[in-house]
Amino acid sequence: MFGYVRPQKSELLVRELEEYNGIYCSLCRNLGKKYGLAARLALNYDCTFYALVLISASSKPLPGFQKGRCVVNPLKQCVFCSKEEHEFYQASALTIILLYHKLMDDIRDSKTIKKLLCFFALPIVKHAYRRAVSDYPRLGEIVADAMKMQCEMEKIESPGLDGSAEPTAHMMEQIMELSSGEASTSARSRILKQFGYYLGRWVYFIDAADDLEDDIQTGAFNPLVFRFHLNRTSMPSELKCAKSYANDVLNQTLSQLGAALNLMEMNSMGSIVRNVIILGLPHMQKELLFEKEKANV
Repeated sequence: MFGYVRPQKSELLVRELEEYNGIYCSLCRNLGKKYGLAARLALNYDCTFYALVLISASSKPLPGFQKGRCVVNPLKQCVFCSKEEHEFYQASALTIILLYHKLMDDIRDSKTIKKLLCFFALPIVKHAYRRAVSDYPRLGEIVADAMKMQCEMEKIESPGLDGSAEPTAHMMEQIMELSSGEASTSARSRILKQFGYYLGRWVYFIDAADDLEDDIQTGAFNPLVFRFHLNRTSMPSELKCAKSYANDVLNQTLSQLGAALNLMEMNSMGSIVRNVIILGLPHMQKELLFEKEKANV
């Protein structure tokens, strides 16, 4: 995941914002405990949301929160969960596993300077990755299979948009099914699978639309480039057309994601999940596709 799945913080209640920050800071603390201080740098909004969904969909009592000193900035007080929760262990492992595969992808596709930086970081990340896969082998298998499927898809001469998004969508579908802790035939598992599928699909398309200009310049794979036959000489109007099309696809995906959300049974933290899906994702979409475009002009 890529840091796009954020709440609209201005619309959260004070209690909700404190709980969200508590989950974010608890995940940061857990990353440091499990995988070393450097692992805290891998902290992102997407895996925070993953932990939030697991907690909000759980039948267990809500976690308690307490104040403590931030490890990164000791002068700052943060809110943390008062006890270790399984959801944070799983979200921490997923964070490291995704980081490792992102690093390997950058080594394979990046130019000299970025590739060199990735090589320097690889030994540290690889050590944490091995621990994460040891803790959650099935998570490691799911992500590795998705990365392999994505590489194969990118070798196809004219990949379609749906086919290009399928590895990421299917990966999140399987992760959510695994996280349900129930048989795949149960109602809760099926709903979480659908939720994960459309969340993964949205993340893939927003990343493709956000990276469109950079991918045209570097020649990196991007399904929108193939769909609209874009290159370095393409006019701004052609780029705008591609982003408008991406916006339509994203809106369709959001409608399906919202439908799955409406079927989920959640505790009081479900209101934060709804904020992310109903307000946060559309705001991110608008900001990246249209406001960023105006700033570039």
